[in-house]
Amino acid sequence: MSGSKENTAVSQLLALLEARYALRVLWALRDGHAQTFRLLQDSVGHITPNTLNTRIKELREAGIVSHGSEGYSLTSSGQDLLKRLSDLQAFAVKWQLNQVRKTPVPAPSAPAAPAEPALPERPPAHR
Repeated sequence: MSGSKENTAVSQLLALLEARYALRVLWALRDGHAQTFRLLQDSVGHITPNTLNTRIKELREAGIVSHGSEGYSLTSSGQDLLKRLSDLQAFAVKWQLNQVRKTPVPAPSAPAAPAEPALPERPPAHR
């Protein structure tokens, strides 16, 4: 495959996976157990039925997700994709730890200087 064809293939795959919740749908199916629509919606979390329907349709058309009598599951192509993305979890943990280390820790504040004692009020001068 030529470089430009490979780039096109990668671009097409990234466009599919960049769609909102697409990776979450795949991640929810990673254990290999088929899930009903409702269970998949709960597994993904905070996804509307309309958005989930759209993602499932796109992933099915791409040959990554299939629907059987027990629900939705990954095809062999979808399983292969997740195997290739399997290092994502290990990377995410390392990345998160590095992000925590980068977050500047606030310097301890210097002890407040003792307040100057208030001067007693002078009685008004008599004229």
